[in-house]
Amino acid sequence: MSTFSSSTTAEAVVPVERERVWAALTDPALVAAFTPFISQITVEGDDHWIWRLSGLQVLGKGFSATFTERMTLEEGKRIEFTHDPPPGAKERAGVHGWYALADHPRGVLLETSMEICVDLPLPKVSGGAVRTTMRGVINQMGDRFSKNLLHHLGV
Repeated sequence: MSTFSSSTTAEAVVPVERERVWAALTDPALVAAFTPFISQITVEGDDHWIWRLSGLQVLGKGFSATFTERMTLEEGKRIEFTHDPPPGAKERAGVHGWYALADHPRGVLLETSMEICVDLPLPKVSGGAVRTTMRGVINQMGDRFSKNLLHHLGV
């Protein structure tokens, strides 16, 4: 196994009330429905979301994973997520990042930053190709997530 990572940042002004964006981003069922390749998100305890990722192809190999994220919420303003598997668990994927929401004259400024890490049964020498594939997948996920969120919000 080799570990590969890729990161992304984005920002957009969403022309709706901040509370509506916040409600969507803190609803695990909606986030799963908006996000390509995520089949389900379940909540465990007060602050952990269990993500089930499936249907990805990386250099011709199928990839699925379940990973645990500790969710830290600052009501209406910020969501931080940190990979936090249960003690003794070995998870093949994880994400670290945040969403920030701020008032804007035309609605709400939504900013995001995340780094995705995956362990794949591929040699380290394939890193360039894997990272290129990961960037493409992340861009596709971000584009479709944004489109789905905006559609949900009626924008």
